Amino acid sequence: MKILTLHCDYIKFRPVKKAVKKAEEIKEKEQKEIKECLVVFTAVEKSDEHARESIIKNFVENVKEIAENLKVKNIVVYPYVHLTSEPSSADFALNVLKEVEKRLSSEFKVMRAPFGWYKQFELKCKGHPLSELSRVIEAKEKGKEERKAEKEEKKAVLDKFLIITPDGTVLEEDGIEEIENDEVRKRIVSLIAYEKGEIRKERKSEELLEPLHMKIAKKLKIAEHEAVSDAGCFRFLPNGAFLKEAIRRLAWKHFVEELNCLPISTPVIIKKEDPGVLWLIEHFPERHYKVLSGKEKAQEFFLRTAGDYCSFSIHRSINVSYKNLPLALYENERDYRYEQRGELRGLYRIREFEMHNIHAVCKDENQGFDFFKEVFGKIIKTLKAIGCESDAFLFYCKSEIYKNYEPYLLELAKTYNVPVIVELLKEVSVYMAAWIDFIVFDSLNRPMEVGTAQLDFISSKKWNITFIDKDNKEKNPVIVHSGFGTERAIAAMFEIIARKDLKKATLPFWLSPVQVRVVPVSEKYLETALDIARELNDEGIRTDVDDRQLHVEKKIFEAEQEWIPYVVCIGKKEIEKEVLTVRTREKGMVEEMKPKEFKEMVKKKQEGMIKIALSLPLLLSKRPRF
Repeated sequence: MKILTLHCDYIKFRPVKKAVKKAEEIKEKEQKEIKECLVVFTAVEKSDEHARESIIKNFVENVKEIAENLKVKNIVVYPYVHLTSEPSSADFALNVLKEVEKRLSSEFKVMRAPFGWYKQFELKCKGHPLSELSRVIEAKEKGKEERKAEKEEKKAVLDKFLIITPDGTVLEEDGIEEIENDEVRKRIVSLIAYEKGEIRKERKSEELLEPLHMKIAKKLKIAEHEAVSDAGCFRFLPNGAFLKEAIRRLAWKHFVEELNCLPISTPVIIKKEDPGVLWLIEHFPERHYKVLSGKEKAQEFFLRTAGDYCSFSIHRSINVSYKNLPLALYENERDYRYEQRGELRGLYRIREFEMHNIHAVCKDENQGFDFFKEVFGKIIKTLKAIGCESDAFLFYCKSEIYKNYEPYLLELAKTYNVPVIVELLKEVSVYMAAWIDFIVFDSLNRPMEVGTAQLDFISSKKWNITFIDKDNKEKNPVIVHSGFGTERAIAAMFEIIARKDLKKATLPFWLSPVQVRVVPVSEKYLETALDIARELNDEGIRTDVDDRQLHVEKKIFEAEQEWIPYVVCIGKKEIEKEVLTVRTREKGMVEEMKPKEFKEMVKKKQEGMIKIALSLPLLLSKRPRF
């Protein structure tokens, strides 16, 4: 940033004509006159965009110092792009000028000339040694101690932990030993330790181990590392692509059809210039994947780390009244976050991931909390259908408002028969007033945050999101952030399955890529097998046929390895008796059933769930091997 300061007897200026498309809107073009003032001609530069807060802070410090030396109380901030050959974007410059005006106004009477206008101006400079000064305002390079202090300052200040048990008991942290269930007690201790950052050295080596869910994902040909992409980026094979599509359709049903969220689809490439984006980046300095723009563009872009950017942008462009609220936007989005190598963990912590995010604007805290509870209930319902039963809920809020939320937390613990760990904070550094996480523990007793809901009272002000209230006045809404990650949900599902007997393990029936496999004992029974498969597929039951020239035992073994829920054998005996020999993986048993009886049973298991047709070739002989 470059500035030229003039100590003046007076300055007169009048806007004449817009100079840029994004010129600031003004109500009138009348002439302004300010006497006995410090005029600060200001040019915000491209390089300032990488250090907004530091630039603003240093500008205020410099101008304050000059004004105090001159003993003036009136300051005029005058946009003057001609001081630089590399100006910043219009949005960024206006945002900076508004902020310096706001901060200087606490000690001085400040007038800011309108941005983006050609202006007539007249001034009289006093002509003493300090009346004309030019300065270059630069971002200060933070020292190690300053960076450390800043990092500490951004942390939330912990007050204490509470544990709410399913029977309604509220325990302090030192009362954990009263919990009789050893497994539950260990998980609570582990979760609190992770929240405090108390990860013992011996646990760090566990981060290098391949998670159990990843071994299962590879075994079932769900997902694996992609060799031609970055670490932490996965390719999903046909079975994995099916799982993701099924989860998308389930999320659409619960969030769009049932909760009436409005679906949107937005870009993954984000520019830094927007003031709202800059605020989010400063508040949550995520690890960005940078995007190189074409030579004709000097802008800097990055791949989005979350859906907030574009959802907020849409919300601020909608004209709504309190009668339209709550208004929720749903997006099935792809996000990118450059997690460090040591932080990558299977499908749980990855660099490219899919999210189902809902951002809702609500008229006040009460409506916001009602929607918060409703949408989190839908997240629980969705994850439960995927096979993710929560091991715990983790709730955060400031200590002083905890009692407002306690009845809901007691109900949550009782309804789902799991503990709610409450992290009470003296200070909250993030923009959330209260938020809750859906927790599943992996095979190494490490917490996995799979879904979340958050109450936010600040972002709408920073993004200029408004609605018209019943008094016909503009107000900033409360925002509810909520959602879950597809890959995390799949990882949590496999971690939960792995706790059981893997010899009988199966995916939720509706989510199995193949639900029934028909195995003819020889080629002459193939047509009968195909008739059975076609009839079941017509009923919405994904069924294939193993027509390969292999022993029946080999076919059954491979079906078991693929976790096929039902294997139906058909041969001479079955045709003569008009029955099916059915192997049920989950029960680990074989029984004879009438065709109609079997069809009604599997139809009942699929009832009420998402139906998707078989996405693989009907005949195994036509199927490639991965």
